[in-house]
Amino acid sequence: MGEAEDRREAPDAVGKVLVVTGAGSGIGRSVARTFLAAGWVVVLAGRRRSALVETAAGEPGARIVPVDVADARSVSSAFREIERLTGRIDVLFNNAGTFGPRGEVDEIDPVEWQRTLQVNLTGTFRCSAEAFRIMKQQRPRGGRIINNGSISAHAPRPLSAAYTASKHAVTGLTRSLDLDGRPYGITCGQIDIGNAATELLAGLGTDGGALQADGTLRPEPSFPVEEVGRAVLLMAELPPAATVNSIVLTASGMPFAGRG
Repeated sequence: MGEAEDRREAPDAVGKVLVVTGAGSGIGRSVARTFLAAGWVVVLAGRRRSALVETAAGEPGARIVPVDVADARSVSSAFREIERLTGRIDVLFNNAGTFGPRGEVDEIDPVEWQRTLQVNLTGTFRCSAEAFRIMKQQRPRGGRIINNGSISAHAPRPLSAAYTASKHAVTGLTRSLDLDGRPYGITCGQIDIGNAATELLAGLGTDGGALQADGTLRPEPSFPVEEVGRAVLLMAELPPAATVNSIVLTASGMPFAGRG
């Protein structure tokens, strides 16, 4: 067991609780650390326990709960453990995802297509359903679900049909969750991020750059990933009477408006 796992408080001693999926690296890790610095209790959820322990970095507010969002039993078990550890969920940040296969639509393996939807869309659905159930029952009732979409929910990159389709679907899920949550004080918003500087996107600013719609490669600007944490924290800490339905956060000068 990791050091952070041993510091378990009784549910009635826990403050505001954030659950972050995909917390072992990149955007998930940055968001988790931003909330920990702000005094939140943060449940770090992800497939690799060792990476979650690295994210926790000994912070007393961190709780480690391994989960594979593509596995229904894993998700159900993880949220039972979260409820046991914290007693409530104030915010769920659905961040776990995969870029999926790269290629023209006739080149995409249907198995990889299904895998992309299973992680990005069905995984978001499963975690949201579990959090929704808890938020309906807890006292005080209510909470926030924040989905990590993508600017590909607005305009695709070339050769990304599976990823783009999954992220467009996440937008529909976000809107439905927000509508269905109204009677229970549950809101759902989406943050669509473009070119946050993580290891996965390290090649965008190199000489090769990113593939553009006209077939050329072009280096693209990026912005510090810590700004994503600040934006999600802003969404999370609004009073219950206010919510952010959608926010698009991109690098300045990124070729987004002209994509497609």
